[in-house]
Amino acid sequence: MNSNSTFPDPPEQLNIAEYFLDRRIDEGLGDHVAIYGHNGPSLTYKDVQNASNRLANVFRDRGLEMENRVLIALPDCHEFVIAWFATLKCGAVFTMVNPRATDADLEYTLNYTRAKILITNYDIFVRVMRNFHQDKQTSCHLRHVLVVGEQVSGEQSYSDAIRHATPSFTNAVTHRDDVAGWLFTSGSTGHPKAAVHLHHDFVFNTERYAKYVLGINPRDRTLSVPRLYFGYATGTNLMFPFSVGASTVLFDAHPTADLMFSLIEQYRPTILTAVPTMIAAMLAVPGAENYDLSSLRACLSAGEALPEELYRRWMNTFGVEILDGIGSAEMFHIYITNYPGQSIPGSVGKIVPGYKTRIVGPDGQDVEPGMIGTLWVNGDSAAVCYWHDHERSKQCLRGDWVVTSDQFQLDNDGNYRYCGRLDDMLKVGGIFVSPVEIENCLHEHVAVAECAVVGYSEAGLTKPMAVVVVRDGVTPGSELAEQLQAFVRSRLAPYKYPRKVLFVASLPKNDRGKLDRKTLSSIANSLDLSYQIHG
Repeated sequence: MNSNSTFPDPPEQLNIAEYFLDRRIDEGLGDHVAIYGHNGPSLTYKDVQNASNRLANVFRDRGLEMENRVLIALPDCHEFVIAWFATLKCGAVFTMVNPRATDADLEYTLNYTRAKILITNYDIFVRVMRNFHQDKQTSCHLRHVLVVGEQVSGEQSYSDAIRHATPSFTNAVTHRDDVAGWLFTSGSTGHPKAAVHLHHDFVFNTERYAKYVLGINPRDRTLSVPRLYFGYATGTNLMFPFSVGASTVLFDAHPTADLMFSLIEQYRPTILTAVPTMIAAMLAVPGAENYDLSSLRACLSAGEALPEELYRRWMNTFGVEILDGIGSAEMFHIYITNYPGQSIPGSVGKIVPGYKTRIVGPDGQDVEPGMIGTLWVNGDSAAVCYWHDHERSKQCLRGDWVVTSDQFQLDNDGNYRYCGRLDDMLKVGGIFVSPVEIENCLHEHVAVAECAVVGYSEAGLTKPMAVVVVRDGVTPGSELAEQLQAFVRSRLAPYKYPRKVLFVASLPKNDRGKLDRKTLSSIANSLDLSYQIHG
């Protein structure tokens, strides 16, 4: 692999609006299509720059200053991208929220970010923001709301605002170490917290992961299952294609397997950003093998463990390599990944150039290959802090190292294998058990479409429980439960087999498509039967 000397340090004066957008026009790529909008017109790089400059002038006229925060509460659309660039052009800080979040979560995010400007759509505004904006005690920081779509009385529409603005703008002079944006954690315990990132963080990972590992280029066309407010997709479906003059496909609907097949057929993307849940859903579509995915040169997977069996079924069905990897809000994006042409099922691959790792045992020492430990990661895309969480910042951001909760093994070939999060590990009979190992085993059974393993308490002891979604045509019940238990016993150590089996119609997921193990654990500890059909 290349050494760090291959990647020059970003200059001290750095504004990533220039790095990701303005340079494309300077390179003669202004007429290239930047965005294919499923529910709107396509935009070239010149179009995006023109609109971003106009909106940046609107922001500046409304008093937006360097380091102020802008909250983007939009589905995936042209306006999201334009607002993102306009914020950075002003030297301000982008923050993003799931537009499908609850009213309470939206209000929390406005309070937490203290955003000076909110850009949102009519549906969100009428649902919660009007009352919030009128509450002067809690919204004293919020000065302006721009509404995309239908006009709202008393608020300026986005389209009117940019229509009357000038298309030229001089970017704020920002330092590589100025704050550029916040990326929110998944919020598995309480409200999500923001990992605060600097301008150079995004350049660091883009150069090493997107350009070096993925080899993204102007001929690529990206499509994403995760939405743009999630840092995983902000990278793969906005920053990465814009860094080279490639194209991205945006759609504002909730992603389903049928919709993804339709979009792939219509737009012929070369890179699909996915999560294991969608990979399983697409494989479960009747006649999935008849869909043409030949335009794809890679499918990316992250966010949660990708079972080996799911990888094999995808490859056998579509022949498109999955590049499984791991990233985090704290590190911005993926720092361990499978490389093109080198994917190993059940592994998240090797380290991305420029990053370093340790796998640390309970005694604080590095463990030997094959042993499970906590992953520590080092790289210059690391966040500087969690906003309003000094104690957590001290615990997780230790000097040059980010201390994760992820449990890993490193094999003798330098490949990393994910074993679960520390708080998900099960201590069965005094021995730590990885739920991922049991899940991988269950996925090999012909009856299992999806599954998760969580712990429950029995006489004060922790035991594994399997929560299973069966394939079409399979009847769940006590007989199948016993078959699954025997299947695991025959392949893994006996103490690892699930003592209970719960059959469900679907597994609960959070807003990023990750498994909600907290909900499953609550269900597991409420059951008295050895098997049960639920929902």
